[in-house]
Amino acid sequence: MRPGDAVDARPAGGGAGFSDADSRWIEAFEAATLPDGAFHHRDHVRTAWIYLQRFPPAAALDRFARGLSRFAAEKGKPGLYHETITWAYLLLIRERMERDGSEGSFDEFAARHPDLLAWNPSILDSYYRNETLWSDLARRVFVMPDRVDGARSAAAEESPFRMSERGSSPPLR
Repeated sequence: MRPGDAVDARPAGGGAGFSDADSRWIEAFEAATLPDGAFHHRDHVRTAWIYLQRFPPAAALDRFARGLSRFAAEKGKPGLYHETITWAYLLLIRERMERDGSEGSFDEFAARHPDLLAWNPSILDSYYRNETLWSDLARRVFVMPDRVDGARSAAAEESPFRMSERGSSPPLR
């Protein structure tokens, strides 16, 4: 990005895809009133998707990250928040929403992108070495992907994370 370039400040989904149930979900998430054990990986992906439907990407990332950190602390597990996983998933969700045109419900989005809903193994295994992703540094701050080989989903083949393989920057090793 260069000085003077326009920044896309629109929500990824144009704000049209979320429902009243999604609004109630976000209210419960932000108030940390979801029952213990009721916030699994699919729920994380749904929450990120809703934020991206409602807010521009930077605001969605900020609200999602702060919300997850606060939610974990409210549930007595402040060390559970992991910044690299949070940011990487939100960015992958954003990319997929833009590729799809962001139409439809979360269930429709989830049906098109089951790889985002798998936790073990995770799509992040294609982008990160285990020792990188589970490091203390990656837990505290977003760490760039360090794996450029491995199996990739069709959408990931065009991901900006692969720039190094196109010669735009040195390989991440």
